[in-house]
Amino acid sequence: MHYQAAAAAEAWGYVAGMGPTTTMDALERVERLAAESAVVIFSVSTCCMCHAVKRLFCGMGVSPSVVELDEDPRGWEMERALARLVGGGAAGGPAVPVVFIGGKLVGAMDRVMAAHISGALVPLLKQAGALWL
Repeated sequence: MHYQAAAAAEAWGYVAGMGPTTTMDALERVERLAAESAVVIFSVSTCCMCHAVKRLFCGMGVSPSVVELDEDPRGWEMERALARLVGGGAAGGPAVPVVFIGGKLVGAMDRVMAAHISGALVPLLKQAGALWL
């Protein structure tokens, strides 16, 4: 797994301790990070479902980029934006993990597992260039 601490900091507009240099909103930051790798997982480091989805991809031979929202100074803003995208968070269930493949939203754990079980996940990964089998 490739953890994107530096990329996340850059996406937030931080430059060597100078503070924010841009005013991009959280959704734009999510979209930017999601487009940077074939597979991007937005996660919280203490979340067991996040761990499970990361293990799923690693077990398939995919090396996802992982954005740990709890390790980002403004990760809670991205988590709220992700919750709106997938219809989760607060009363709607957990906002993470959220997976993007090829820059496109796949969804939360339920959608990823449904795609895996139905056999639709591997073609998505191949199309994004994350899997070469």
